[in-house]
Amino acid sequence: MSRVRALAMLAAMAVVSGVVAFFNMMPASAAACAPAWQSTAVYTGGMTASRNGHNYLAKWWTQNEAPPGTSGVWQDQGSCGGSTPTNPPVQTGTAGACSFPAWVQGHNYVTGDIVKFTDGKFYIAEHDNPGYSPVISTWYWDPYSCGSSPTTAPPPTSSGGAFVVSEAQFNQMFPGRNSFYTYSGLVAALSAYPAFARTGSDEARKQEAAAFLANVNHETGGLVYIVEQNTANYPAYCDASQSYGCPAGQAAYYGRGPIQLSWNFNYKAAGDALGIDLLHNPNLVQTDAAVAWKTALWYWNTQSGPGTMTPHNAMANGAGFGETIRSINGSLECNGRNPAQVQSRVAAYQRFVGILGVGVGPGSLSC
Repeated sequence: MSRVRALAMLAAMAVVSGVVAFFNMMPASAAACAPAWQSTAVYTGGMTASRNGHNYLAKWWTQNEAPPGTSGVWQDQGSCGGSTPTNPPVQTGTAGACSFPAWVQGHNYVTGDIVKFTDGKFYIAEHDNPGYSPVISTWYWDPYSCGSSPTTAPPPTSSGGAFVVSEAQFNQMFPGRNSFYTYSGLVAALSAYPAFARTGSDEARKQEAAAFLANVNHETGGLVYIVEQNTANYPAYCDASQSYGCPAGQAAYYGRGPIQLSWNFNYKAAGDALGIDLLHNPNLVQTDAAVAWKTALWYWNTQSGPGTMTPHNAMANGAGFGETIRSINGSLECNGRNPAQVQSRVAAYQRFVGILGVGVGPGSLSC
């Protein structure tokens, strides 16, 4: 299990960003509030909702994430006034209902960005790209039906919104797992980062899920260990130079959960992103399965660690499984530092994609 990521993770701690970068859009006029946000309603890209006196625009599919949220799906459109309808929003299906920006040649786009092309149609970026034409570079762009999806539409997965890994497959991957690491806990955590295993083709989605679970398998000994086993390291994970210190105690921030979250600054950053006070309550990561899984997804989707990209972007953009290793523990394992550890991760990935019935995908397997 990797435990020493202090330098790379401290550098990444300062800013916790969403998987998909914000893009420029015209602010909504300060008119009446949009229909009030409802936890049971499904919102697709281009739909609006209001909450606490602000209008918000959904940039992709979402449900049960209250604006402004933590995943980046909601864009604040500014203050609103007047009456607030309580019925769920319904789009008209016309291009005029959308306010996505015009495509600009040479502009850097990230996965999930939606643009209006010169042909008057809308396209969504399936992979990061430096402003390629949506009608020529079809691997990077997919047509986007702006405003035509009903509020009951499922998220963009072939499985109608379910996780691409079934419970039976999960149990096959981890036959000796600790009962703490429940499949239901993992599924419950997915809403925190809706782009995870829901980006790109069916094959790409399964490859990302397999990559995440393969790294988790390595970090926890097959989902056996909940906490770091070397207790002598526990006091080392308190960086007292942080303004907030270590309120739960000097030895309280040891590795926990699927990716062995460590250090007070990582507990603080993950908790802030998830809306959970993990700085004062780090034990939640070892007592609440959904929280444990969310911290792993937080790292996977928002942190690059010693690498140059998040593990999510590595898989979504075809960089390959090897780059996920680099982002998680590359400073100790990559570039020949510990080939046996790298091979352990690679072997698990190869086994898991086999269970899911897909290939290993593009890019390098190793780092």
